[in-house]
Amino acid sequence: MFGRKKAAPEPQGVTDQKIFDEPGGAAGKGAPTPRRKDQEAARRRPLVPQDRKAAQAANREAVRAERIRMRQAMDTGDERYLPLRDKGPQKKFVRDYVDARWVVGEFLIVFALLFVVLSFIRNLQLQSIILVAFWVLLAVVAVDAFILSRQLKKRLTAKFGEVERGAVWYGVMRGLQLRKLRLPKPQAKRGQYPS
Repeated sequence: MFGRKKAAPEPQGVTDQKIFDEPGGAAGKGAPTPRRKDQEAARRRPLVPQDRKAAQAANREAVRAERIRMRQAMDTGDERYLPLRDKGPQKKFVRDYVDARWVVGEFLIVFALLFVVLSFIRNLQLQSIILVAFWVLLAVVAVDAFILSRQLKKRLTAKFGEVERGAVWYGVMRGLQLRKLRLPKPQAKRGQYPS
């Protein structure tokens, strides 16, 4: 309607003739329809490859390369090759937020091992103090995890509008791991909260 005039279209008969003139033309009835038996035979592949050892070696190499790529992604935080549970902008935000924060839960394993070692001392009074201290530590970790979950919900809602299912639990569980053992490796320094 408006704008430049386009080149005049070719007449319909000429276009159809071009298709039939090409070898193996794609349209019309220029050739008989292949029989189903012939089509199925052309698509048929063996269920088991001829050279099983070569196929296993190629498969093993592909799996190894994928594992290496995923491990590098865990170290660098490359979003493309992370496992599905770690992908997405909300999970990245949660990781950075938890890594920037001091979490009491990350020291739980260290203190639990210390309590186990101290419980071998044969002093009833010391063992009761250790037991009470351990229960207090568990209560502090639970309160800190609750506070972390509330903060994550608030920040995720403010940034993304809604909280992705499992994102808060992902952050709480990440907070219970030692910082050096977290995977994907922490990308944010302490106090460097994501915006």
